[in-house]
Amino acid sequence: MSYFKGKNVMVTGGASGIGLELCSQLYQAGANVLLTDIHADNAASAAQQIGCVAAPLDVTDKSAFEACVQQFEADHGALDMLFNNAGLAITGEAQTFEYNDWKKIIDVNLYGVVNGVHTVYASMVKRGKGQIVNIASIAGLYPSAGQASYSASKYAVVGLSHSLRAEAAAHGVKVNVVCPGIIETPMRENLSIKSPNAKAILEQIPKGMNVQKCVRQMLDGVAKDQSTIVITPMAKALWSVNRLHPDLSIWLGSKIIDRFK
Repeated sequence: MSYFKGKNVMVTGGASGIGLELCSQLYQAGANVLLTDIHADNAASAAQQIGCVAAPLDVTDKSAFEACVQQFEADHGALDMLFNNAGLAITGEAQTFEYNDWKKIIDVNLYGVVNGVHTVYASMVKRGKGQIVNIASIAGLYPSAGQASYSASKYAVVGLSHSLRAEAAAHGVKVNVVCPGIIETPMRENLSIKSPNAKAILEQIPKGMNVQKCVRQMLDGVAKDQSTIVITPMAKALWSVNRLHPDLSIWLGSKIIDRFK
C-alpha cells in the first residue's frame, strides 16, 4: 500500500459502502484523502471517524464538482488520484421504469463520472501524471437482466474508461475501471426493486464479498495499474461466460427475469 502514501486522493460517494472503505484504507496507507458525498452530514461524520477531509458534493453538478476540486487543490496541492465511486441502482423490468428512473441512474452513474473526468483530466495531462479510477460493476461487463438502466450506465463507464486509458497513456496519466460483483454494502441492502416480489427477490440475492476484502483487492489492482479490475469469483466467471458465449448470458438473463413476475 506504499503506492498511495503522500498522494492527494478524492473519493466520491465516500460516506458509505465501498466509498467509505476506500477512504479508510487509503488514509491508513498514508494518502491525503478528500471524502465527498451528496449527504453532507454523513460525509462530515465519516471523515471525522477516519481523520480525513470532507466536502459535500452532488456529482451530477459539474460546477460543484469543479469548485470542490479547486478548493481542495488550493488547500492541499494538485490532486493525484480521483476515485469516481458514487452510484445508484434500480432493479426491475424495464417496462416498470419511469422516465426519471432512467435519467436518475444515468445522471449519477455516467454523468457523475463524466463530470469527474472533465474536471481533473486536462490538468493531469498538463502535469504529465495522475490517475483516474472509475468504479463500474460486473453489470458493465455482463448483461444484467432486471437492471437495464444500471447496466447501461456501467457499460458506458467501462467503455469510457477503456477509451480514455488508450488516450491517457501517451500523457503519463493512468485510467482504471473496477467491476465488482456482489459486495456486502448498504447499497445492496437498500436496493430499490420495482416488483411485487421485491422481498423474495432480495432474499435470493447471494451474500456478497466482505467490503474490506473487496477494497483491498481493488487497491492492489489500482497500484498495479490493471486496466480492468474484476472483483469476486462469480463476477470473473460471468465475465468469462459473456466473452465466450454471449448468447448464453442473455438466455441466463431471461431465466432470472422470471423472478420479477
